Amino acid sequence: MSTSLITNIGELTTNVGSPGGERFGTLHEAAVLIDGDRIAWVGSAADAPDADETVDAAGRAVIPGFVDSHSHLVFGGDRAAEFEARMAGQKYAAGGIRSTVAATRAASDAELRARLRGFVDELLAQGTTTVEIKSGYGLSVADEERLVRLAAEVTPEVTFLGAHVVPADYAERADEYVDLVAGAMLDACAPHSKWIDVFCETGAFSVEQSRRVLEAGIAKGLMPRVHASQLGPGDGVRLAVELGAASVDHGTYLTDADIAALAASDTVLTLLPGVEFSTRQPYPDARRLIDAGVAVAIACDTNPGSSFTSSMPFCIAIAVRDMGMTPAEAVWAATAGGALALRRDDVGVITPGARADLVLLKAPTRIHLAYRPGVPLVEQVWKDGVAVFAAHGTENHGSVAR
Repeated sequence: MSTSLITNIGELTTNVGSPGGERFGTLHEAAVLIDGDRIAWVGSAADAPDADETVDAAGRAVIPGFVDSHSHLVFGGDRAAEFEARMAGQKYAAGGIRSTVAATRAASDAELRARLRGFVDELLAQGTTTVEIKSGYGLSVADEERLVRLAAEVTPEVTFLGAHVVPADYAERADEYVDLVAGAMLDACAPHSKWIDVFCETGAFSVEQSRRVLEAGIAKGLMPRVHASQLGPGDGVRLAVELGAASVDHGTYLTDADIAALAASDTVLTLLPGVEFSTRQPYPDARRLIDAGVAVAIACDTNPGSSFTSSMPFCIAIAVRDMGMTPAEAVWAATAGGALALRRDDVGVITPGARADLVLLKAPTRIHLAYRPGVPLVEQVWKDGVAVFAAHGTENHGSVAR
């Protein structure tokens, strides 16, 4: 295997705490050696070892590849009209999911696969090298199975979300639908999935129904995640903590008891800034969470209804401006925080032995991701040691696997 050296890095964010206690592990005038698909060495550019090829960062910043721990990338159709109505004052409600279900069921595997790979290219171009993908727009045994199967073609972080909403064909029969999700649908989807999720929310699934689904998934060897407290306060956060969920996502409406429970657990609270931007709901107070000791991640929640963005830099900018995070905290949440939400220690960091997933910015510091919102600041992206994107053209594309 050949080696590559990225040198003359003005600011390197490793996310590995330094002896002085700087949690973000920032190095200056640094270099990183890549050997195959792994990082082999990190240190001062003046001490860098020889390599087969060298990339001159020319004083620019390098960060870990973004880890997007919450997305819904396999779907059909479009909900632009719903977005327009919401911007005119209509309140967001989860029921719009059903229109996407109809469009997804009508789409062929080839159509869904082509769209999915287009989203993967978008992610790579914006610095995301690891992504979790949920099902949830099929809501039948056959359609949910094909969504997780297609997602597994591009990432190992696949989540079965049959309990997204109760589909129209089960209207007024929610418990029967829960039986299906926890039975035949789970049986079909578990072989392609790593995680199980549920939308524990008014208008979706109750705590009791959510518990049934999650416990059935856990019995099948899947690990739990939970959507909760997006539309109002509820008991979903405490259910997630009780069942040892890796993350609870949204958290728009959290009580003091929710925050205390999260702070005392190893469950990550994943914030989704694009949702509040797109729905005009209040932004969660990330400062309150971080100061309370809650582990916080940031993800895009790419979906056609409530957050149709795949840009982690955009979400970082929102988190800094409107959610009380510092630029360093937001970048950590979008990299190491996302890895924590996926129970991964091989991504989201730049340290020997980790996967060689790195992003070279067209900027001297990570601060510019928030300082220059909307500007394409990704110069080059490496995934597993391979250059998969360069600003002058895509080198390779189609997967964020492993």
